[in-house]
Amino acid sequence: MKGYFLDVFDISYDDAKRIIDLTFDFKYHDLNLKSLQNLNIALLFSKPSTRTRVSFEVGIRQLGGNPIFLQESSLQISRGEDASDSARTLSRYVDGAVIRTGSHDWLLEFSKYSKIPVINALTDHTHPCQALSDIFTLFEAFKENIKNIDVLYIGDGNNMANALIAAFALFGLSLTVCTPKDLSPDQENLKKALELAKQTGAKITLEHDPKKAAKDKDVVYTDVWISMSDEVEKDKKISMLKDYQVNDELLSYAKKDVKLMHCLPAKKGQEITKEVFEKHADFIFNQAENRLHTQKAIMHLMFDGTSKMASI
Repeated sequence: MKGYFLDVFDISYDDAKRIIDLTFDFKYHDLNLKSLQNLNIALLFSKPSTRTRVSFEVGIRQLGGNPIFLQESSLQISRGEDASDSARTLSRYVDGAVIRTGSHDWLLEFSKYSKIPVINALTDHTHPCQALSDIFTLFEAFKENIKNIDVLYIGDGNNMANALIAAFALFGLSLTVCTPKDLSPDQENLKKALELAKQTGAKITLEHDPKKAAKDKDVVYTDVWISMSDEVEKDKKISMLKDYQVNDELLSYAKKDVKLMHCLPAKKGQEITKEVFEKHADFIFNQAENRLHTQKAIMHLMFDGTSKMASI
C-alpha cells in the first residue's frame, strides 16, 4: 500500500508542494505520464457529483487507467455492508479507490482495512482535493506574492472551511474564516491547524462580522450554504447566513481588484448574487478546471512506482 489521502493533515508540506509543482506541469507543459497504466480505479460515490466525478474519470483515463464508477445505492453498502468488508473485497478487485461519501468515520474505517490507496473525494468533514486545487489556483494567480495575500472564506463553517483551514496552515498562508458563531468550523480541525501554523507561519483568524472580515482582502471565497447533508435544516441555516452573502456591498470593503473563488455548485441568490458571480466567472471556472490537473498530480504521486509520497 502506498498510502492514502483522506485529509490535508495526512501529508507533509514537501508532499503538498510536490503536488502543486506537478500540477503546473500537467496544466502548462502537457505532461504525458501513464502512471495508472492498466490500473483499475474504483470511484465509490454516495453523493451527487459533477466536477468531482468528471475530473477524476477524465484524469484517470489521461493517466492510462480505467475508472469504474460505483454508485453506493447500487452496492451492498446501501444494505448495510460494513466499510471493512467493502474495503477488503474491493482491494481484491481494483488498484485504488476514490471515495465521495458523507461519513468521514466510514471513510476512515474503509481505509483502515483497505490494501489499496484511497483518496477522499469529499466527506461531510473535509474536502482535501478541492483545498489543494484551490492552493494551486492561488499560486497560479499570485505566484511568488502568495505569502503576502489575505484571503477570506465566508459562509458556513462546513467541510470546505475545514479543508481550507488545514491547507492554509500547511502552506503558511493567511486566511480569515467568517461564519455565524453557531456555524463555526470544526474545533478539533482548527486546533490542529493552529498548532501547525506555529511551525509554518500561517495566520488563521476567525471572525463573525462580515464587513470587518472583508476589509482589504485580496481574495474572497464562498461556498453553498446548504450542503447535501443539510436539507432538513435548510430554512434555519439560510436565516442564519443571510448577512454573509457575497454581494457588491461586501466586496466594496475588499481590495478593488479582489478575486472571487467558489468551489461550486453555486446557489445564486443565496451565498452569492448572480451579478457578482458572473463578474468573476472566468476566475471561478478556472478554479474548477484546476481540479482536473491537481487530482492528476495527487494520483500520479500516490500510484506511480517512483513516488515518494508518504505512506501512512
